[in-house]
Amino acid sequence: MKVLKDILYKVTINAVVGSTSIFIKKIEFDSRKVTQEDVFVAITGAVSNGHDFIEKAIEKGANTIVCETLPENLQEGVTYVEVANSNEALAFMAANYYEHPSQNLRLVGVTGTNGKTTVTSLLYELFKNAGYKVGLLSTVKIMVGETEYKATHTTPDSLSINYYLKLMNDEGVEFCFMEASSHGIHQSRIEGLKFEGGIFTNLSHDHLDYHSSFAEYRDVKKSFFDVLPKEAFVLSNIDDKNGLVMLQNTQARKYTYALKNYADYRAQILENEFSGLLLKVNDNELWTRLIGSFNAYNILAIYGAAELLGLEKEEILRLISELENVSGRFQYLISENKITAIVDYAHTPDALKNVLQTINNIRTNNEQLITVVGCGGDRDKTKRPKMAHIASALSTKVIFTSDNPRSENPETIIQEMEEGVEPQNFKKTLSITDRKQAIKTACQMAESKDIILIAGKGHETYQEINGERFDFDDYKTVNELLKQLQK
Repeated sequence: MKVLKDILYKVTINAVVGSTSIFIKKIEFDSRKVTQEDVFVAITGAVSNGHDFIEKAIEKGANTIVCETLPENLQEGVTYVEVANSNEALAFMAANYYEHPSQNLRLVGVTGTNGKTTVTSLLYELFKNAGYKVGLLSTVKIMVGETEYKATHTTPDSLSINYYLKLMNDEGVEFCFMEASSHGIHQSRIEGLKFEGGIFTNLSHDHLDYHSSFAEYRDVKKSFFDVLPKEAFVLSNIDDKNGLVMLQNTQARKYTYALKNYADYRAQILENEFSGLLLKVNDNELWTRLIGSFNAYNILAIYGAAELLGLEKEEILRLISELENVSGRFQYLISENKITAIVDYAHTPDALKNVLQTINNIRTNNEQLITVVGCGGDRDKTKRPKMAHIASALSTKVIFTSDNPRSENPETIIQEMEEGVEPQNFKKTLSITDRKQAIKTACQMAESKDIILIAGKGHETYQEINGERFDFDDYKTVNELLKQLQK
């Protein structure tokens, strides 16, 4: 049990009706989970408004309501707290309730359009292999030491974040690496957390269904660095034109990384093959199993962060050389008849372009590059023709298919993608709505030494259609299909 006034510390309060000296059991923002003596925080979400469920929460036993607008009918025996921003209030309350767990470990946030999952996941692996107890909050999974939990969002809600950080405290975790998405930053999910460092990977077209403009998207990312304390560090990719923007107003210590510009951490690609990369990082040569120039940036971010967190250079180089690809990030297999299949999460124009350029830089052009790609439903529609344009321009053949259509008609999504294909590339394209059939067709089209890229879903093991999730794993599917075709 906690005293209400203690968990309201740092919350911007406009008005209070009732007593804040009462005891509360837990905090909820989903009225369905409310039990006796809980606090219900009314959040205005994209789909529903928590203010519409205040009465239901009280019926289920809530003794405190935190909201942005007080209801007209105030019930006797219930404390009402009117706040300026419910999302922000929830974040501070969660941190207070779980006794500020972020202060008891070394927390590093990673933000950017692409690379967040790779950088956080590989930092987790690197520090674990260095002998530390480590935590991870990522799109792919949540790790508390060696214990894995299922991830549902790139950045979890603030209650979940603090809950897992508290578990990390209990397990003696020393370092935690987390993805900080634009949604998570904008919705104040990371308010009240103490970060030791922040990493900026890059910025390109994404989430313009949520943000009103690219400028707003950029500024939301930047706001993460703006509030870092002077004791923290910022590590920014200055080959990206927004890399220096991220550093403009931060009080934190500033560090940079780049392949093309002078920076604190620089790399040169010496060899780039399907077996890995040979890099010169500052003055040291490094072999890594990761592939492509986009992964050279990820390696630099990992190298820089590890050094800033106190590891020795020689140890960092050794540990990086032992790292393997993250699930669904340029994850590849080679079939018995020498067909290479690559599964990648690339779901933005820039990410797709990076992956295709990486493959084209390595291949000899004597083989086909067959790309299977779709776009998600109920998401940014403006990137659909752009992704189709890139796929058709940089591939030998392209099959447009379903991604996660959600509530949209998958055929309509594919039609909107096809609008981006230039006339000279139409002959390269094929549209097959069923994703499994599309992958099967790519396997049937491929010959020895050809390359199949399956883009968009990466690590996901489901396909979301009309509110339901159906089992579907790109890597498992292409592996099984290639084996069947070899028989």
